[in-house]
Amino acid sequence: MRLARAGLPSGVESDMLDSLPGKLPLLKHSFRPPNYETPVEYFSDTITPNDRFFVRWHHAYIPEIDAASWRLKIGGDAVERPFDLTLEQLKQEFEPVELVAVCQCAGNRRGLCEPHVPGVQWGEGAVGNAGWRGARLRDILTRAGLRLGAVEVAFNGADRPVLGATPDFVKSLPVWKAVDDNTLVAYAMNGSPLPHWNGFPARLIVPGWAGTYWVKQITGVSALTQPLKSFWMNSAYRIPKGKFPADDRFLSQDSETTTPVTEIDVLSLMTNLREGQRFSAGRPVAIQGIAWDPGYGIRRVEISLDEGRTWQSATLAADLGRFSFRPWRFTFTPRSRGDLSVVSRAINAQGIVQTEAWIANPAGYHNNVIRKIGIHIV
Repeated sequence: MRLARAGLPSGVESDMLDSLPGKLPLLKHSFRPPNYETPVEYFSDTITPNDRFFVRWHHAYIPEIDAASWRLKIGGDAVERPFDLTLEQLKQEFEPVELVAVCQCAGNRRGLCEPHVPGVQWGEGAVGNAGWRGARLRDILTRAGLRLGAVEVAFNGADRPVLGATPDFVKSLPVWKAVDDNTLVAYAMNGSPLPHWNGFPARLIVPGWAGTYWVKQITGVSALTQPLKSFWMNSAYRIPKGKFPADDRFLSQDSETTTPVTEIDVLSLMTNLREGQRFSAGRPVAIQGIAWDPGYGIRRVEISLDEGRTWQSATLAADLGRFSFRPWRFTFTPRSRGDLSVVSRAINAQGIVQTEAWIANPAGYHNNVIRKIGIHIV
């Protein structure tokens, strides 16, 4: 089954709805590696259920891991006491932490970029919000004896490239982010073990930062005294230096011209409105949606019915934490017949407003442009 989507470039106007084991039908971009997007209508709840959560991998070989034999190796030249962890040790020997956080692919909405850029042509659904349970990475590194000279902490997973020439997916974090209270090695998602497609048996959780750092099927943690040199840090997931000054800086990975993607953007999404939908004049129209940001918190969501000339505040619903989706609702009654554009924008606690114009960059990152949905009043 194909589902048409507005706004995507020529050649990718529609996507195949397809199911992976344990998942509801998702928008299929590729099977090897598996890249599946959550349809917007699935975001009717603040928490994204596991069977609706998007899937993003870089490599096609994703092993089925036996929980009893899985080991997490902690090492690197910046720890004093390397050791291995079993899954049961991870669960039993470290304080469990629970938080709700948005995981968003750095390329979310790439398919909506103008001008068009290459890469997986994600629409608006390479994102999800879940309750995560795990151990603080800081506590694990403390047991290993993190040295003062640590600069970065690197992470590897069990997934592997099919071709030997393809670089292994290895990522790193600056040490200050690695030891943040909210950076976790998670083993549960929405009260259940992590699904295979979302990183079973354990994955990294880096709230507020792009999903590229949320390494799945994590098997290795290495504290380093020198910046990591890898394709996925030094070449991929980078943006022009100085174009996004509000981002958290990853200084040890800066080059003269580029810097790594870090924080996600402030963004809103209308979840129950469709392009071309018809409504009756004189009857209330209820719009629902979600908003999120890197973790400063959503201050308000605004709606415009006149092409952005004036804005009205939506009503914010329950707050599940600063890293979570924030649901909102707005109701209006159209008085006259005709075409109408509805626009939403989010503003966070720092006063950062969702943008009207995308800052062009080669890989299509940071596309948080406000979008119009055209409806018909009859």
